[in-house]
Amino acid sequence: MKTTFNIQQVTEITGLSSHTLRYYEKAGLIRAIERDDNGYRLYSETDLEWLRFLIRLRDTGMPIRKMQHFAELRYRGEETVAERRRMLEEHKQEIKEQIAQLTVTLEVLNEKTDHYREMEQEIEKRTRTKPV
Repeated sequence: MKTTFNIQQVTEITGLSSHTLRYYEKAGLIRAIERDDNGYRLYSETDLEWLRFLIRLRDTGMPIRKMQHFAELRYRGEETVAERRRMLEEHKQEIKEQIAQLTVTLEVLNEKTDHYREMEQEIEKRTRTKPV
């Protein structure tokens, strides 16, 4: 028996709002969501896995247009595997560059906070030694 999840369960599992899920559907990021007899969406485990992947792409800064293109390729099937791999390799490289930039920024912030910590200690020393 196939497990399915309603939209409320999917929002709880993924952290996406129902509005976002509907938007993803309208934008073509998710397709062919089953519906029950009342027309309510029923998501499969495969749908959940795909949503988790979309969340990762979004969280790493992939623009919606690229996500849409990737989704389109996915729905076209095996003939697009090489192109999907290339897209992910490009995205990985972009993430590596962002990480390198963030690492440099973090180093600068560490130096600055260390500098201010030292200044605070000097100020504290001066105020303790001043006569009242």
